[in-house]
Amino acid sequence: MVDYLIVGSGLAGLAFCEELEKHKRSFLMIDDASQLSSVVAGGMYNPVILKRFTRVWRSEEQMAHLEEFYPRLEAKLGVKVDHKIPVLRRFASVEEQNNWFEAADKPGLNAFMEPKVIRKSVNHVDAPFGFGQVLRSGRIDTALLLKEYKTYLKAAGRLVEETFDYTALHCLEDHVSYKEHKAGNIVFCEGFGLKSNPYFNYLPLNGTKGELLLIRAKGFDLDFVLKSSVFLLPLGNDLYKVGATYKWKDKTQEPTVESKEELEDKLRSFFKGSYEVIDQFAGIRPTVADRRPLVGRHPVYDRYYVLNGLGSRGVMIGPYAAPQLFAYIENEIPMDPEMDIVRYKKKYQAIS
Repeated sequence: MVDYLIVGSGLAGLAFCEELEKHKRSFLMIDDASQLSSVVAGGMYNPVILKRFTRVWRSEEQMAHLEEFYPRLEAKLGVKVDHKIPVLRRFASVEEQNNWFEAADKPGLNAFMEPKVIRKSVNHVDAPFGFGQVLRSGRIDTALLLKEYKTYLKAAGRLVEETFDYTALHCLEDHVSYKEHKAGNIVFCEGFGLKSNPYFNYLPLNGTKGELLLIRAKGFDLDFVLKSSVFLLPLGNDLYKVGATYKWKDKTQEPTVESKEELEDKLRSFFKGSYEVIDQFAGIRPTVADRRPLVGRHPVYDRYYVLNGLGSRGVMIGPYAAPQLFAYIENEIPMDPEMDIVRYKKKYQAIS
């Protein structure tokens, strides 16, 4: 008997495992490595939406959790995953410069935006209007983090590597049972895999396919994340990630020629250097129509919980949402109402 079963080893599952360990709760994670969005993600975190120069939802709260969460994980796992790196938004016009100044003066944004134009000469980049710099930004090496965390769980005997069988799950009065396992509660952190979950598939998880390129560009020497029509993210050794696409209809996890061409067209609009494409990645982001996470208790099965819908900002939302779910389960402390799945209770009742 353990306190919790967790289904899914992405950023949501990892964040909840960490909350359980912090409070000395026992758990098992069940995972089949079928969902790739957390692994292939760019892993960037910044508190500003760079398309419209608006603040990210709960930006201050998310950043406060993030800045404590990842250093603790690095110390625990003995690996470097949190890379502090500036994010510079390339301006395409004087109008964008003015919009940046206006946004940088607003409460909630002024702590995250440098209130001036950054004039910087960058090899092979056409930037006549300069850049705007985001403060307190960085990149999490999600692939390395998740790999090391699963190794850590496996060594501790806390990882069951199999596809979850929903027909083997039963909710009893004082625990849940799954095959030979018993637990006080179960938390589903399956990403887009939630669409196959018979208990939570009523939730409006849309899923958005994203694709990235890995390129080699010699002599570029970029020391910041460049955001224009796509982002250019330096990885070292002349390697860069380029992304990302947003496809709402294609729900496969296979890279496509169409997305490769789209990314290269956008890259060439501002990057004039030579490069070669080394690899291409794809994954389905767990996105939600109202752009808020899906967190909470099942309307009927009171030992079944969900932590999902982190979208394209999983590195920020995971450390913010997981402690709230834990406090809700253990102490009935209300969660942020904007992410509580009780907002979709009528949708569940309509199909029941």
